[in-house]
Amino acid sequence: MRKIFPILTLAFASFFIYSCDNNDDEVVTVDNTVYAQVRDVTGTFTSGNNFRISQGLSIPATDLVLVYRNVGTGSGANAVWQLIPKTYYLDDNLAFPANRELDYNFDFTTQDVEIRTEANFNQATQMTGTEATQYLNNQTFRIVLIPAVSGKNTNSVDTSDYNAVVKFYNLNDSNVINTKIN
Repeated sequence: MRKIFPILTLAFASFFIYSCDNNDDEVVTVDNTVYAQVRDVTGTFTSGNNFRISQGLSIPATDLVLVYRNVGTGSGANAVWQLIPKTYYLDDNLAFPANRELDYNFDFTTQDVEIRTEANFNQATQMTGTEATQYLNNQTFRIVLIPAVSGKNTNSVDTSDYNAVVKFYNLNDSNVINTKIN
């Protein structure tokens, strides 16, 4: 009996110690999931807006901001998206300087994305009407905000291929928010 008494005492004490544990077994989860956003913005580049289009957005915990220009005549599923920055070399025209280059580029902050054109010539006066229509007027851009996702490495996808980005990040681009900027 003397050998059993210490074992029972230890078991009894262990039971009280375990039952007095203050750790709750309730698991609290907070859904901080940030979903990718896809937004279209359409506008015209003019000297009045300094050849800039700005789109206000809230960009928290974003790992990657991509901007694509619609270079096709289609829209929706028929659109052809080209990643910017992009440089275009315009045809020589006797009335304008030779070797004209037009660049599309963008910058972003946590509040907005600004898309702009830059050129080695005067965009307001040294473009033909056809060139202005093709490169400056009524241009549509698709802004893709990709949140930082664990397990997804941005180097694993060809970001110049819009369809590859949509597939890789499992984006739903069927109901994109459209914004028209005047």
